[in-house]
Amino acid sequence: MAFESHKEIGDLSKNHNSSEFRPQSQLVPYRANCNSFPIQKSSSHRKSHFKQPLNQNPKLIPSKSILKSKEPEPNSRNTGSATPNATYQSFTDLPSVVICEILKCLDPKELGIVSCVSTQLNNLISDLHGWKKFYFDRWGPPSPPVDPQNEKPSWKEMFVERDFRAKSFMGRFTMDTLHGHTEAVRSVFVLVSAKLIFTGGYDYVVRMWDLEEGFSIGASRSLGCTIRAISADSDLLVAGGTDAFIQCWKAVEGNPHLFDLTSSNSNSNFEFRLWGHEGPITCLGLDSMRIYSGSWDMTVRVWDRSSMECVTKLRHRDWVWALCPRGNTVAVTAGKNLYIWEISTGEPLGLVLNPHKGNAYALARSHTGDLVFSGGEDGTIHMYDLNTRSDLVISSMWAPHTGAVNSLSFEYPWLVSCSTDGRIALIDVRKLVVSRKNNSESRARTVASGAGDIEPPQRMLHGFGCNLFSVDVGWDRIVCAGEEGVVRVWNFSQAIEMERRARALRSVRLENRMRRKKVQMEMMNGGTGGGPHCAAVLKKNALNGERNGVWHSKRGVGGKLKA
Repeated sequence: MAFESHKEIGDLSKNHNSSEFRPQSQLVPYRANCNSFPIQKSSSHRKSHFKQPLNQNPKLIPSKSILKSKEPEPNSRNTGSATPNATYQSFTDLPSVVICEILKCLDPKELGIVSCVSTQLNNLISDLHGWKKFYFDRWGPPSPPVDPQNEKPSWKEMFVERDFRAKSFMGRFTMDTLHGHTEAVRSVFVLVSAKLIFTGGYDYVVRMWDLEEGFSIGASRSLGCTIRAISADSDLLVAGGTDAFIQCWKAVEGNPHLFDLTSSNSNSNFEFRLWGHEGPITCLGLDSMRIYSGSWDMTVRVWDRSSMECVTKLRHRDWVWALCPRGNTVAVTAGKNLYIWEISTGEPLGLVLNPHKGNAYALARSHTGDLVFSGGEDGTIHMYDLNTRSDLVISSMWAPHTGAVNSLSFEYPWLVSCSTDGRIALIDVRKLVVSRKNNSESRARTVASGAGDIEPPQRMLHGFGCNLFSVDVGWDRIVCAGEEGVVRVWNFSQAIEMERRARALRSVRLENRMRRKKVQMEMMNGGTGGGPHCAAVLKKNALNGERNGVWHSKRGVGGKLKA
């Protein structure tokens, strides 16, 4: 994790004692003693030891008046305001406001390393407001707490916990199979804040499942057409199908599962439809103010959530396959091309012609919207960085599948894809994001499995002999469905528990190691004055030393040698 302290960091104070600043009271006698040493006044010695380097500034050499100056008052350190005559001996002597401004320039991993240096820096880093920005940039607003009466954790604790869970996808997992659909499932959506799963497919119904327990909560009435797209938030659930309408459900106040799908009599206040498209709806999206819908009528419609009317229509030259809104922009794949539109003006901001060999079926974006991922019919996945250049250029590329990529889902740092080859690929983009920030220009990098020295995806989940149509990722779960008509949930919470137990064991071992090291230091520094505890340790070491001098291993001693 980004906040684990390394061994080198833990020994920082021990390795740098020689370069520590000494008080002025110790420097004066030290200088006097140095002047009393006999020095040979030969020319060679003067050249080798007293010759000043050319690049050294003579003004930086401390004089006697500076060395004999009065020590600064202890109360004047770590104050919020700096005095003109203040002298700072270390970084922690700076005002707290200045230190916090410097710490804002570091990333989470560097902050975790700096927090291990001293208690003061640890306290400042824990209270730093930058943790909220780090959390929002990666995962967006957090889910509301289950019990509002409980004390809300700090932003640093929430970031550490979420980053810790992100590593669970490389550990062990359990797989649950959810049965309920009678035909193939075309769309899957995970609402993490409410711990719900929504699915729809060829059986014309939308089903709601519990994310943790895996049981079915309810199913809607038959909508009369294939459900190809689903999207939801805590206030609205939308589903689109081949009959060119958008089915909407509003959240019911007091309902623990938010939406009432099982009601036989449709109430216009909580269930209604939006009409406007002239072809099947293939993709949907939501934000706080708008609803986005894409269709085979080659348009993307933007609906206002307050009036439920279409306010913008974006026209394309081919069928719309996928869309992903972020902020004031929306990314769209239509036919073989990738578009970036500005919602307020309806003008295109970017266009990529034929990024894949065939249609571009899948699309995903980071929460900030600066990273765009596309999956195509040729089985490749492309990553575009909107902040690097004015034009859209491929910054990274993977080829983990042998069939078309039907769906993509992204939750930092994992990009998850499913394909018609029946496999799921997990790709960690953390290193690519770090290298993107360090390098001024991004370089294209091809990552394909089985291509010699080219790096493959971090993990592949396979074993299915049929098409996979949709995948979504949330918290420590991956949900996928396809042609066989069942919904599969990969649960990685077991890996989290195992990692927590391993960390507890490592902390105990580190504590015992430090305790033994402290005892050894007391023995070396105190001599015979170490007390009865040190005497017992010395006696034990002596016995072990005598025992080590004899071959005491029973396994290696023969019968004759024993006799």
